[in-house]
Parts: sequence; structure tokens; C-alpha cells
Amino acid sequence: MNQSPAIRHALSVKRSEDFAQWYQAVIAEGDMAEESGVRGCMVIKPWGYGIWERIQALLDAEIKATGHDNCYFPLFIPLSFFAKEAEHVEGFAKEMAVVTHHRLIADGKGGLVPDPDAKLEEPLVVRPTSETVIGAAMSRWIQSWRDLPLLTNQWANVVRWEMRTRMFLRTSEFLWQEGHTAHADKAEAMEETLKMLEVYRAFAEGPLAMPVIAGEKPENERFPGADATYSIEAMMQDGKALQAGTSHYLGTTFAQAADIRYQDREGQQTLCHTTSWGVSTRMIGGLIMTHGDDDGLRVPPQVAPHQIVLLPMLRENDGDAALLEYCEGIRKELAGLSALGEPVRVLLDKKAGKATAKRWAWVKKGVPIILEIGGRDAESGQVSVLRRDRLWRSDAKPDFAVRPRADFIADAGATLEDIQSGLYAEARERRDANIRRDVADVAALEALYGEGSDFTGWAEMVWSRPTGAALDAVDAKLKAHKLTIRNTPMDGAPVSGTCPFTGEPAVERIYVARSY
Repeated sequence: MNQSPAIRHALSVKRSEDFAQWYQAVIAEGDMAEESGVRGCMVIKPWGYGIWERIQALLDAEIKATGHDNCYFPLFIPLSFFAKEAEHVEGFAKEMAVVTHHRLIADGKGGLVPDPDAKLEEPLVVRPTSETVIGAAMSRWIQSWRDLPLLTNQWANVVRWEMRTRMFLRTSEFLWQEGHTAHADKAEAMEETLKMLEVYRAFAEGPLAMPVIAGEKPENERFPGADATYSIEAMMQDGKALQAGTSHYLGTTFAQAADIRYQDREGQQTLCHTTSWGVSTRMIGGLIMTHGDDDGLRVPPQVAPHQIVLLPMLRENDGDAALLEYCEGIRKELAGLSALGEPVRVLLDKKAGKATAKRWAWVKKGVPIILEIGGRDAESGQVSVLRRDRLWRSDAKPDFAVRPRADFIADAGATLEDIQSGLYAEARERRDANIRRDVADVAALEALYGEGSDFTGWAEMVWSRPTGAALDAVDAKLKAHKLTIRNTPMDGAPVSGTCPFTGEPAVERIYVARSY
């Protein structure tokens, strides 16, 4: 029997062999980021940062479209600001980086040490999140009901001193946006919280082509100091869940701590209701683990820094000038097109090097479409097209399609849209196929994730929404199997039966999974 030839993939490790090592290989060989020399901090290289710039540009437009204004607050926050809100400071205390001195002096041994005479009167926390410092500003900015709602957002870096770090997913310093708003009452603040959750859901499933489930986190998973926390949860290819974004209704907790009050229409001083919400460079980690394959990253066209890359097969002879002229003509035509609501982003890669080496470098970066163009292509008016989402033929060779130049250009926009929708459909189908909905009791749950089981997805279950000690008992049972409750989906589908954890009547559905 004839066997299909084995494919030699671009990466040295496969997802099925070592998913964690594969993830690191995608980042390294895709030239996305590298270690910085400081534990838990990374250098984001141009391709990785270009993806973040695309995320930032598209999401910033959505945030502004909902009425929010960008601002910026200091990186350093007085420790006393955190001390005003006990639950908040307790939640972040173990992760805080603290500045205690403002000057160094020579130690007499060729090194430097903090100057004892330069100790700060009050320690400064390096921003882990900005509720406290923005709350202090809100207390100054808000006087009357006329000042509400106050809708702000900032793009910034934050520092959380993580013990176990992984590039993009969990780093000591990361980039994010954090929205902070103040409202007259709970109804308005809750509307804001859920509105931004929907913005995140639509963004994840649109530009990132990453299917998510939006819902409320259980009581024990709330943001420190919040009355309610909502999240979008995505399934990675190894079946684990990734919390890709959160939106919090903070009630009046932070308003009380920071004295954020307004004079209402009756002249009474009333506490504001506040919210906060954010997504970070963790989304890039989610993108890698949702769309990557054994040849590297696959970037959805909407967030790809370059959607099409032209690779002229240069010979370093007199024919190169004509070939480059041909390629430049194609580049200009493509750049004049629109796809997915924006001008097509196209790069003509003129760098020296072998065409095959350059091709595989772009394959590993995940550019959606690669055009290889040689002298004969230029003479005959054609291009060789390689789609990153359809890389291989059945004979284990790259799946190039030779097409007339005009035909490819006419179809380029539709091809990018097809890649975008195809990546989402593939990820959604994989997610839905890996959710078990037949887990009726704790014993079945333990068997599903226990020793000898090869299941790696999520379990959808019903529960009674326990609180306090009853919830702690459920949490302990789940953690014994490294499981957590991800969220309660927002669709509100009716439930029936008995909670498998408490024996009480079930009131809602939950998703249970291992997670990042």
C-alpha cells in the first residue's frame, strides 16, 4: 500500500508531543519575543509588537466608540492609596513591586546600594492596576450629577511580581488597557460592565477569530474588592481555558475608600458606583494557542501587521531589477485594495537571502498570504500563492497555487476574508467538540479528569450557585483535580435538576476546566 509522504514541519517540536515547549518554539522561531534579562519580563520584538499594535488600534476604536476618553496615570502609586481598601490590597499584596529609595551610592566594593539617606517617606507601589490612583482622581473630578457618567480608559504597562511566568500569558510586566468609569447608580454601572464585556466578546470573536464564552465568575474568583466579575473564556488547543478579558462591577467599594461622591438632583451627597475592565498582551498568547500549528503561528488577517508578503526570488543578476519592478507593481495594486474594512497591508520583502529560507521565516510568523515570484512568473504575468491556513498538499509539499496576477489581485480581499472566517470556524468547531455536557455528578467529573482519562476539554455542568463555606468546599474538590469554575454563561438558558456539588436545586450552568 502506498503511504503519503511525511510532512517535515517548520518547528522542531509538535503540539501533540509537548504543548508547552511548542508554545515557546512558536514565540522564538516566529521572532515574536525574547527574554530580557529580568525574570518574568520580555522584550516584545517587532512582529509580536506589531500584532499588539493592531489589537490596540482596533480595540481602541471600539472603546472610543462607546464614549470613553483615553488618559494616563502615573506608574507609581502611594502605598497609602492601597491601604484604604483592605480586600484590594490583600488581593495584590503578594504581587506588588515596591520602591523604597530614590538614590543609589557606591558600596566601596565596586557596586551600588540604596542610599540610606534617600529612603522615601512613603513607599511607592509600581502599578499593578489603577483603581486606587484613578479613584483618587475621580474624587477630585466629580462634584455633581452633571459630571456623570465619567468614562475613562488608559493604555499602559503594569507590574505584578509573578512566581511562574510564561511569555505573553503571565509575565511580571505586561501591556494592557484598563477602563475605569463612575456612575450615578448600580443600574447604570451594571449596564457599563456588561457593555464592555460584550465589546471584548465581539473583539475576540471578530479580529482575533477566537471563540469565547462570556459570563460571570463565581464569588471566589472575583476581582479583589468587586461586587461582580465577568469574563470571556477561550479554549486553547490543549483543552485548557484562558481568561482573555474581564469586566468588573465594583459597586461603591472603591468610591467609599476614595470618597468618590456627587451631589444628586435633590442636593444630597451620594456615593458613585464604579467599574473597571481590561485586556492585555495575554490575548497574543491566546491567539498563539488558538491558531498556531506545527509550522508556527497563524495570524488572523485582521490583526496581522502584514496580510500579504511578496517574496521576489532574487538571483543577484541583471534580471533582479525587472523582477523587483514587477513585484512593486503588484504591491501598489494590492495596497490600493480594501479587505475586512481596511486597506490591505502588504510588504515587499527585498532582504537578501534564499527564497526558501525567507518563505519559512514568514510561515513561522504566520503571515496570512505569501507570494513567491520568480523571473518566469514576471515574464508570464503570474504569481505563486501560498495561504498560511492551507499550507500543505497531499504529497507533503507546500500548497502553492500558480495564478494569473490579475486574478489573484481581484480575489485578494475575498481570500483574506475567507482566511479570517475560516480560522474562527475551525477554532469554534474544535472548542464545541471538546465540551462535555453529560457530566451529572462529582464522581463522573473526577473520572473525566482523573488518571487514565485522555479528556482535556471542558465540562458544562449545573449548580446551585453556593456561597461562603459551601463554595469553598466545591472549590477544594475541584482544585484537587487542578480544576476551576471558569464562568456562568450569559445566555441564561434554563436549567433543571440537582446541583452535583451541594444537592440543592440547580439554578444555572457553569463551565469547569483546567486553565492557564
